[in-house]
Amino acid sequence: MFGLLYRALVFILPAYVANGAPVVIGRLLGDGHPIDFGKNFFDGRRVLGDGKTIEGFVGGVLAGIVVATVLEEWGLHSLFGGSVLSIGALLGDMVGSFIKRRLGYKRGDPIFLLDQLDFLLGALGLYWLVFDDIEVEIFVLLVLITPILHIATNVGAYYLGLKKVPW
Repeated sequence: MFGLLYRALVFILPAYVANGAPVVIGRLLGDGHPIDFGKNFFDGRRVLGDGKTIEGFVGGVLAGIVVATVLEEWGLHSLFGGSVLSIGALLGDMVGSFIKRRLGYKRGDPIFLLDQLDFLLGALGLYWLVFDDIEVEIFVLLVLITPILHIATNVGAYYLGLKKVPW
């Protein structure tokens, strides 16, 4: 079991880092440029909102790529695979924000499981599209443990002053 957990965490680490990095980048750089350019969708609501920025997306992808590069040097991952996971994580997070805006939720409003799994499903989905290969056991384990890890890291980021809310 610990071997599977280790393999799953090493596999998904670039996506985890890519998903968390925009919070740190936002604290370092301040408000960024919204990736939706402040535009509204057909329903009159913002496409994504101010929380999804160009700087956060680029910085998150780059952070994931750095992790993938280190893991590749150690023989634990491929740079390309880690890059795909990183991009997929941030695209999945944007899809989650898009859904939340359509449902009338404001920036920072929590939706249990959507907030914890959107980036993961984006990462795994893009990885599967590119490589047509994900171990079922790793997929299931990640879907089970990611909500717990996501909540724990968000609470930690809140207490460190990196996030305004603990979710």
